[in-house]
Amino acid sequence: MSIVWKDRRVRTPLPPVAAVIGFIDAINRGDVDRLVALMAPDHRLQVLGEPALTGRDANRDAWAGYVTAFPDYVIYPDRIVHRGDDVLVLGSTTGSHLGLPDQEERQLKVIWRATVRDGLLALWQVIEDAPGPRALLGLADG
Repeated sequence: MSIVWKDRRVRTPLPPVAAVIGFIDAINRGDVDRLVALMAPDHRLQVLGEPALTGRDANRDAWAGYVTAFPDYVIYPDRIVHRGDDVLVLGSTTGSHLGLPDQEERQLKVIWRATVRDGLLALWQVIEDAPGPRALLGLADG
């Protein structure tokens, strides 16, 4: 499958890790249009224990609100693990809704799980970085 971009050029789908890195870069830049371009039509956002938000349009609105409310939000990947269509990103953030000083927020570790199909993110999931979730995801400590 090929992707047709706004300028009508046809491109080969991005490999999963490249798609995820592009998604993180778009988040860090507050570029909602680019985020949406990297989402599958049935894209699902799952943040910790909250109900999932499904669909490209619903996620566009959610991200637009988030980047407006928290324009300094940045994801800092420390480690990326690629397994087939799944990409796990271990890292931290600053500038989020938590309202913590950057140095304190950077100490809170998070796992992002992305499922990529045909170069588009079908899932963007935020998971607590703790021994239980690490074990379920097959991640070694460290």
